[in-house]
Amino acid sequence: MDNVKSVMDEHFDQVADLVQKLSSELHTGMRPAIDNFLGFFHAIDWKEPWLMGLLAFHVVLLLVVIISRKQTNFQMCLFLLALAGVYLAERLNSFLGKNWKSFAGQNYFDSQGLFLSVLWSGPLLVIAMIILINTLFSLCYMIVRWKRAELRHRARVARSKKD
Repeated sequence: MDNVKSVMDEHFDQVADLVQKLSSELHTGMRPAIDNFLGFFHAIDWKEPWLMGLLAFHVVLLLVVIISRKQTNFQMCLFLLALAGVYLAERLNSFLGKNWKSFAGQNYFDSQGLFLSVLWSGPLLVIAMIILINTLFSLCYMIVRWKRAELRHRARVARSKKD
């Protein structure tokens, strides 16, 4: 019995050592990504009116999606508009990159479109996923209602055949 206990303790020590090594590797591996994100976040002047307007647009769109969650057709229109916004992001990035002096304090629009991807396409994709998940839940609820109605109809038909 003592032999089994010592083997188990040794095994637990090895597992704890592996977990500690893994967590330290993840921490050192994620550090550059965290530093890059913080650098990106601090490089943006969040008090620019057009950025506040963009953030307000995303918040209002999210509220409209939440409020209209029971209106499937309207949600599908919003879904398609959000995906169209993501699709047109490259053209929007090049247009805004050419005209940034008229509305921004610095040129945020690089050739790869990172800024617009993070602050335009990212939130639109999140909103599109919320709409998609809501639509799937609505579809499941509709299938359940349909199946219940079908079972009630079959029960009525069976009762009428007995009579």
